[in-house]
Amino acid sequence: PAPKRKHAVSWKDFIRTHQAVLFGADFFTVEVMRFTGLVTYYVLFFIHLESRRVCLGGMTPHPDQEWMEQQARNAIMEDWGYLRDCRYLLHDRDTKFCVSFRELLKSGNVEPLRLPARSPNLNAYAERWVRSVKEECLSRLVLFGERSLRRALQQYVVHYHEERNHQGKANLILFPLETKGARRRKGAVRCRERLGGLLKYYERVAA
Repeated sequence: PAPKRKHAVSWKDFIRTHQAVLFGADFFTVEVMRFTGLVTYYVLFFIHLESRRVCLGGMTPHPDQEWMEQQARNAIMEDWGYLRDCRYLLHDRDTKFCVSFRELLKSGNVEPLRLPARSPNLNAYAERWVRSVKEECLSRLVLFGERSLRRALQQYVVHYHEERNHQGKANLILFPLETKGARRRKGAVRCRERLGGLLKYYERVAA
């Protein structure tokens, strides 16, 4: 209502205030070649909004309720679950995010926030990652079997975290490794590759 509108917190302010404890979750699909023909795999992932760290939840051609419940258990594991420090989880109204999945998250002190229908902009960080992984990796590969898909995704996630610059983070690498010469200022610059040259990055070698 108009009298209370000025007191409402905008979505932009909510995101900015809670980034440290806010994750986004989403699915994307990938066509994988198998002996029986093309099979559609559903990939579940989580992204921490503040750091942009991406965690792959799982992949399956049949994301039924039992599979989703197991993904929720994995995500909230006390010692190594990727949502152990999460307070809110953004997700759309996809029916795969079933009631039991949401209840399991709540049991781990994670509040699932269902977004309004047809509002991808409210989960923009997750949507942007889907675009990145597809344009830079998956759309350029012919994948044969689940192992091929898993390897491509794992290699891309390492590249995304440790070797790729991010415009939204002052054009810096998210999690640079010291062993890869992240702070070296001298020495020859060499091109490194992943996935047969599909993913490339540059680093200075030791003098």
